[in-house]
Amino acid sequence: MAFINIFNLEESSGLLKKEYEKGIRRAGRIWKILSIQSQTPEILQDSMRLYGSTMYGKSKLTRFDRELLAVVTSISNECEY
Repeated sequence: MAFINIFNLEESSGLLKKEYEKGIRRAGRIWKILSIQSQTPEILQDSMRLYGSTMYGKSKLTRFDRELLAVVTSISNECEY
């Protein structure tokens, strides 16, 4: 079984702490998708930029459609949304 060393908020500093704090402001908690990227804060930051562009950037899809696609994808992958 694979093991990923996850840093929690109390252990974080610098860019990781900044990204964790943004995650808490955005969602009220640090979701697993953020914490599994804690080993490389730069990748976490880029991942969140991609998420922001995908969900909030200019698109022909409505916000509702984007959320619906995210939910269906998460269900198909057996992931929490």
